[in-house]
Amino acid sequence: MKNWVQDIKNLSDRFGVRKAVEGFDQEKLNAFLEFRIRFLEEELDETKAAAAEKDAEEICDGLIDLCVVAIGTLEAFGVDAHKAWDEVHAANMSKEVGVNSSRENDFGLPDLIKPTMESHGRDWVNPSHEGNHGQLKDL
Repeated sequence: MKNWVQDIKNLSDRFGVRKAVEGFDQEKLNAFLEFRIRFLEEELDETKAAAAEKDAEEICDGLIDLCVVAIGTLEAFGVDAHKAWDEVHAANMSKEVGVNSSRENDFGLPDLIKPTMESHGRDWVNPSHEGNHGQLKDL
């Protein structure tokens, strides 16, 4: 099985990204995060354009590029992406089927919603990334 996080770490190591980011001061860290968010927006815009053109090749490429940039951003900031993934996945797996009234869903597929005390005998617990913020804590 492929390990995307390790692949991105290898890419970062090859080009010295993580090492460079470790030397950034707070101002440069903020600017770098903004740059990476714009990068994600650019990849999303390209993916949307490919979808509008029904270009399967570019849709696939764009979706993977979004993953690469997102995981790469976590790596660059020194966040353990595996640990962060596990936290979010566990929280998502504790959701229940319901209706999310904030977005339309006409596909017959279930919405996953946060459980409430009334519906499931427990309240939603957000994933915790405490201790796993890397340099994001320095913003």
